[in-house]
Amino acid sequence: MAVLTVSLSSCAELLKLAQEVKLPTGTTQLPVSNTENIAGLKSSLEVGIEKAVSFLSIENAFYSNEALKILLPTEANQVIENIKLIPGGQDLVNKAILSLNRSAEDAVKEATPIFKNAIRNMSIADAGKILFGPDTAATAFLCQATYQELKTAFAPKVRASLDKPLVAGVSTSETWNTLTNAYNKVANTMVAKIAGLKPVNINLEEYATQKALDALFVKVAEEEKAIRTDPVARVNEILKRVFGQLDKK
Repeated sequence: MAVLTVSLSSCAELLKLAQEVKLPTGTTQLPVSNTENIAGLKSSLEVGIEKAVSFLSIENAFYSNEALKILLPTEANQVIENIKLIPGGQDLVNKAILSLNRSAEDAVKEATPIFKNAIRNMSIADAGKILFGPDTAATAFLCQATYQELKTAFAPKVRASLDKPLVAGVSTSETWNTLTNAYNKVANTMVAKIAGLKPVNINLEEYATQKALDALFVKVAEEEKAIRTDPVARVNEILKRVFGQLDKK
């Protein structure tokens, strides 16, 4: 997620906001104000989340995308390494991974209003620093300013999706519990303890929430970059006015 961890201190040096742009009539437009820049940045993020949700909520958006596919938590690696100890273990692992991705695809459908609420309430003091910063500066700022709020609001949606029977009539929670209970039963035996095996206890809801949010931020960042670099992606007047300033860089 390096694209989301760019420090705002690395923003490019501010350009003057008082630069003028030419209207089609040949008259001169007033400089874009900080208030307009704030509105434009928020609009770009709202457009980004709409497109991100539209993309990620379709079947296989996670599962078939190697960059976004959700694998089992790293703490569960020992399950995979000792899969032969669990009857039908490999099948359970495969089902758990597919179910996790199906749950993420289902949960992101509920993300739009949560993100938009965070975006609208987000305080931006110096919009110019973000606007003239790196290609994903607004997304990075959103992540930095609202991640915990988004995580708290989004978690119940993920929990509901984990409990839905999305794969072969079985929920992700059930598949996960079947897999980990079978492994933990083995791991808790004296022989397994001597061999260094440890029970797996993971908060699946927290893990799935983080992975789904990370994917949403990746897609929002991609949309922000498109708006910055491609005039066609500026789908409303505020985006055209605010991000049109970047065409003069």
